[in-house]
Parts: sequence; C-alpha cells; structure tokens
Amino acid sequence: MADSTESMQNRGPVVLAVTIALLVASTAVLSLRLVSRIGIVRRVSWDDYFIMLAWLIAFGFSFSICWGTHVGLGRHEVDVLPQWQSGLKRAEYGFSVLYNPALMATKTSILIFYLTLSKSHKVFRGLTIATMVVVNAAGLALTCLNIFQCRPVAAVFQETLPPQATCTDIVTLYLSSAPVNIITDLAILLLPMPILTSLRLPRKQKIILIITFSFGVFVAVVDVVRIAYLQSASLVRLQELGKENSTLSRISEEGDFSWYASLSFMWSAIEVHVGIICACVPALKPLVSRILPSMLRDASETIPTVDRTFRGSKGTHDPPPVGGHLENGLRARPGSPAKSIRPRSSASGMDVMDFITTPDMAYPATRTQTATTVQTRSLAFFDFVKIKGPKSMLHMSNRESLFPLALVTILFFLWGFAYGLLNVLNKQFQLIVGLTSWQSLGLHSAYFGGYFVAPLTYGGFVLKKWGFKACFVLGLCIYGCGTLVFWPSAVLTSFPAFLISNFIVGQGLATLEIASNPFVALCGPPRYAEVRLNVSQGFQAIGSVVSPLLAQKVFFKDVSDAPSLVRVQWAYLGIAICDVVLAIFFYYARIPEASDEDLAIMAERRGSTNAKEVCGCRVIYVTLVLGVFSQFCYVGGQEAVAGALQSYVTVVQPHPAIIPFDYLTIGRSAFAVGRFICAFACYLVSPTWVLMLSYLGLIITSALAMTTTGNAGIAVIVLIMFFESGCFSIIYAIPLRGLGKHTKTGSTFLTTAISGGVIGPVIMSPVSNSRGLQYAFCVLVALFAFGSIFPAYLATVPAAKAQVDPIHRLQDSHWSLDRFSKVFGTSAKRRLGSDLPTVGHVERNRQARGSLG
Repeated sequence: MADSTESMQNRGPVVLAVTIALLVASTAVLSLRLVSRIGIVRRVSWDDYFIMLAWLIAFGFSFSICWGTHVGLGRHEVDVLPQWQSGLKRAEYGFSVLYNPALMATKTSILIFYLTLSKSHKVFRGLTIATMVVVNAAGLALTCLNIFQCRPVAAVFQETLPPQATCTDIVTLYLSSAPVNIITDLAILLLPMPILTSLRLPRKQKIILIITFSFGVFVAVVDVVRIAYLQSASLVRLQELGKENSTLSRISEEGDFSWYASLSFMWSAIEVHVGIICACVPALKPLVSRILPSMLRDASETIPTVDRTFRGSKGTHDPPPVGGHLENGLRARPGSPAKSIRPRSSASGMDVMDFITTPDMAYPATRTQTATTVQTRSLAFFDFVKIKGPKSMLHMSNRESLFPLALVTILFFLWGFAYGLLNVLNKQFQLIVGLTSWQSLGLHSAYFGGYFVAPLTYGGFVLKKWGFKACFVLGLCIYGCGTLVFWPSAVLTSFPAFLISNFIVGQGLATLEIASNPFVALCGPPRYAEVRLNVSQGFQAIGSVVSPLLAQKVFFKDVSDAPSLVRVQWAYLGIAICDVVLAIFFYYARIPEASDEDLAIMAERRGSTNAKEVCGCRVIYVTLVLGVFSQFCYVGGQEAVAGALQSYVTVVQPHPAIIPFDYLTIGRSAFAVGRFICAFACYLVSPTWVLMLSYLGLIITSALAMTTTGNAGIAVIVLIMFFESGCFSIIYAIPLRGLGKHTKTGSTFLTTAISGGVIGPVIMSPVSNSRGLQYAFCVLVALFAFGSIFPAYLATVPAAKAQVDPIHRLQDSHWSLDRFSKVFGTSAKRRLGSDLPTVGHVERNRQARGSLG
C-alpha cells in the first residue's frame, strides 16, 4: 500500500521515461537527416549546423530534467529530501537556462531552410527574416532573464534567499514568453504555405509536400498543452500571493513547485524534441525517395518532365526551378516532341521534390539550352491556380458584390466583438489591480493610439502596395498577436503589459478598418456606398452588443481576483486561433480589388465636377480634410458617451429599475438598430441630410442630458447613442468620392481620425471631476457642434454638394421613378445624375439612351 501511494505521488518516472523516449526519437531522426544530407545530397548547409546545435542544447536540457527526477522533481515539496534540494535547484536552473536556446536554434534552422525555398519571393523572404529576428531577439532576452533570474546569481542555488537577494518568478517568465512561442510557431507553420500551394505538382507529391511542412502544427499544440500545466503552477502562486502575511521567497518553495512544474517541464522537453523532429522531416525526402520511391508516387502516374541544362564551373545540373517559377517549365515549346515519361531521378539524383526539400541547391545563372517534354495524357493538378481572377469591385452590381461584402462584414463583427471584450476586461482589470481613473484612461488611450500609429506607418503603405486582401490578412495577424499578449498581461497583472496588449489590438483593428471601410464603400454601385457601409457597420454594432453580454455573463462572470483573471486567457487564445483561420481563409478567398488606375479612371468620368475649387483648393481635398476633422470629433464624442453612460445612470437615477450595465446594453442595441435605419434612410434621401439630422439630434440630446434627471435622463442618453449610429459610416464614405487614385490615401487619414476616441474621455474626465458629470456633457455639445461643420459645408457649398450627392436610379430595378415619387414624394425623384459611375453603369446608360433615341 505504501508503495502504491508513493507511486501515485511521484511523477518523476513518467517525466523521465517521456524525456528519454523523445531524446532517442530526435536523435534517430537527426541521424537520418545527416545520412540524407551527407550520403545522398552530399552537401551540409547552415540549417544542418543549427539543427545539430539545437540537438546538443536539447541533450543538456533533457539531462537536466532527468537529473531533476533523480533528486525530487515530480514529488511534492514535503517529500523532497533535504540533501536533494541543492541538486534539484541546479537541475531547475539548467532547464530554465537551456530551454530558450534550444527552441531558438531549432526555429533558426527552419527559417534558414525557408530562405532557400525561393530567392525570388521578396515578401516571403522579408517575413522569414523578420520572424528570424523576433525568434532570436526574444530568445536572447529570455535566456538572459533566466541566467540572471536571481541577483546575485548564486542565490538561485540557495535554499533560502539572503535578505539582499531578489529572484524572478520562473513560471511567470515562462508564461510571459508563451505568446512569442505561439506566434513564432504559427508563423513558421504558415509562412511556406503560399509557395507550396502554388506549386504545380502531381496530386500525391503535392499532398505529401504540404503534409511534410505541416508537421509544425504538433509543436504549436504541444506548446499550448505545456502552457496549460504552467498555468496550474502559476495559479497556485497567485493564490499564495493573495494570502495575507504570506512569505514567498522563490518559486521552488511556493505552491508545491516540484510537483506542479514537473509535467510542464516534461511537456517542454516534448516541445523541443518534437520541434527538432519536425525540422528534420523535410530533409528526409531524398533518403525516402532512394529507399521507398513507390511511397511518394503512384506506379501509373506520369508527370511533366523538364530537361534543363546549365553551364557552371562545377559541371551541369538538371533539376527544375523552384517556387513560383515552376510553371514556366510546364509549357511545351512548339514542335517539341511530346511523350510520357515515368518519374525518375536526374543525373544528380534529385527531382522536383528533392530540390524543394533540400536547400542551397544552387544553379549557375547562365543557361545554354532548354528542351521541354510534356505528357500526352491529361494531368490532375492539386493546386490553387486561378484561371480567372475576380471581377473588379468597381464594376460589380449589387448582386455580384453580395458575397465579398458578406465576407468583409465578418471582419466588422469581429472588431465590434473585440471592442466589447476589451472594455469589460479593462474594467475587471481595473478593479482587481486597483487602477486609478487616469490609468484606466491610459488603457483606453493605448487602444486608440493604435489607430493613430498603424494607418500612418505601415497600414496605408500595405493598402496601396498590395491591396485590400493584404490588409485583411495583416490586420487579422496583428489582432491575433494582440489577443495573445493578454496572456502574460493576466499572469503578471501588469499595467504596462495591458497597455501593450491594448495598443497591439488597436493596431490590428486599425489595419483591418483601413481596408474594410473603403472596400465596402467601393464594392458595388457607388450611389449605394453609404447604404452598404451602414449595413456592415450595423453588424459591427451587433458584435459590440453581444460580446459585453458574453463577457459579463460567461467569460468574466467569476473574474474577481488575479487567479480568475488568468483563467480567461483561454478565451483570448480561442480568438487568436479564429483570427489565424480567418487570415488563411481570406488569403485564398477570391477578393475583388480596385487599383489606383481604376479609381483614377472612375473619378475622371466626373473630372469637371471634382476639379472645382473651394477657397482656392480642389473641392475633393477640402471635403476630405473636413471629413477627417468631423470623424475625429464624432469618435471622441462617441467614446465619451460610452464610457460615461453607466456612471450617468447612477447620477440621474440613484435607484434604477435595472443595473447600469443593462442600460448600457440597451443603448448599444439602440445604436445597432439605428445603423440599419440610417442605411435605409440613405437609400431614400441624400446621406448629407441624414448626417445633418444626426448631428442636430446629438447636439440637442447632449444639451438636454446636462439638465434632465430621472428616467427622462436615461432616455436622453439612450437617444444620444441612437443618433450616433449612422454618423461614422456616412462621414467615412462621403469624403472618398472623387478622390480617384488618392482614395486609399483618403482612407488612411479617415482611419487615423478614429484616434479621436482618446480626446473625448480625456477632456470629459477632469470636467466631470470638477463640475459634475452632467455638466461635463457640455464637452459633447462642443464636439458634436464642431463635427456638424462637415454636413453644413456639404449642404451649403454647391461644389461640395455636386461632388458627393449620389443618385439612386430605381429604373434599374423593378421600381420606376414615377411609382417611387407616388410613395415617397416628388423630392426624391428630383435627385438626378450619378456620382462616380462605373464603366458598366455608364455603358448601360448609353445603351438605354440609344434605344430611346
């Protein structure tokens, strides 16, 4: 019985067995890799040297764990003998110091290998180099932190800390590095996929190749499992920190560390060795091809064969090129013989997949002869080749634009969802850590600071250089990184860490917004731009209603202390994974684009109208500047209202029928419904007048909020949110009209204006503290009054009115203008001409006029 109890309470044997098994497996696979490289390819490159370095470090790392199990690792602290303590501390120190260098060397080996895949894909190479920089910079920083985890370093080996010594919590360090590991794991997994999926290879080879490079997913999964065990140790630490009069010295003496940390150490060993194995798998292809050639190809399969002869100083080589240039060799030269050739190795023993999976197979630049042979039977390719690209968004009808708009509307819902979660989490964090009101405003400002930085630095450049799809993918990736940074923020309960995570999330959503708003405005007939954008933004508002409810009732229901704050990190891991999946989906989705040339041609169709001047400046630029200013003021007022609503309810109605959070939900619901109502209103009347009426409603209700009390005061602030609903979309869409090739630049400035969300709460807070919350609503009156300058300008300046007023030609549908005027009045019928008509619309109008003539 005693033996059984001792066995149940000792995880050491399991940790020891798993670590040794993985060490043996990685050693065997590495040996096979070296046989493949030295014996078959006869070339050893830098990635081989780095993977051997990784194995050497991993050996020392594994030895530390094995030695630790011999001196108490895996046992409860009370079962660790006093004479074991010194050895256990040395084992823990060796593990902590060697873990990050092992991962760093493994990932560097893989990334060096990636650099040899294609020397012509500049974006791929740039991203690979950037990932390598992140891997090594983070690895070196974490290694230094682990080496100097105690000051002086000798204190790490002492059972009790000297009075002058300080030590860093090791588990906290590991959890804090988790986002970097997950992000780099996903980057290494996904970086080569665009190149691999674009290769034109027979189906079986293509599938094997992609699976070979997808083994990295196991590393990411193992990393998540490891973090789960680390979190268990961290929760114990946080619970101990919450106890009064707790005396904590080192993590090894807190929370039964040797017991809880043993499994996380084991999973760390699994992560390192699985990483080494995955890094070696692509290099085994020449060996497998030599031993089991039938495993990689069907006996009946025939493939196109390209015979290329190159002249160089070291002889001739005849493998085909790699990467995006393979398709150049798949076309037969006229008059060349066509025949079916079975797969075979070339003179150098290499074929297409050998070349791809073997780096640094360099070829001389001079080519003297090319002979191409192609099979006579049909080929079955497994690739992502697009025979016909998507239609330009500028030429799409309402029906044609429905699917791409639905895809992009998902992103609108996503950032509305994220915004609601951030608000609730920031409030919970403020309560747990005890932040001041100014620190809380700092979290809010960090989020909107991302909207100022991202568009002006890289967001606008990416949009103009690579288009909407690139911004979607980049924005989702940055957003996912930001959500992962909430992990160490929760573990550390650190205000600076929360600032950074809010800032990164803001940058990611700004990158999404710089592309998605103009995409919706441009995708389809121009006269419905405001309608489309209000509908899409309506789903964003729905996300901002749903996510706070989920956060309050589900995710953060029991978040009342630091340990419970750590547990909600899994929700953010789920959001990050969702972001990655969406990024992959958008990369391969057929997303229509609009080039600067197309936008310029479209704007030139109303060149005389857009060339008019106001006060010596072209009207399109005056409209853009005033639109940016109006957006800045509006978002500032909107954020001030959202932040003050719950406090305002308690001021005007000390005993409300429901809790203030429920009133906030009602206000957000009114905001969401208002966007759909504004979309319909923009369909019926000029968006300029919808914007003007919205601003007038905001000014009046904000003034009433200064004096109204009771339920009437609550109704007034809900009305403020209702009148806010349509402003953003209309302000964003109108200034884009007529900008032509500068449309994407205009979107950059309009997205930057969203950073005005900082100014409203920052100004309103001191006014509220000095004169009262109701009086502080005078700030809103001023902001909305300044913002209303824009619709007043559009309504009174003839050049601006001619530039931006759209026309709805209902004769294109089942309705007629005569029928429309009978229902809605003759004023709507007088809206003539179209702004920025597309080529297809102009052509249809010309045909209609010709048939009438």
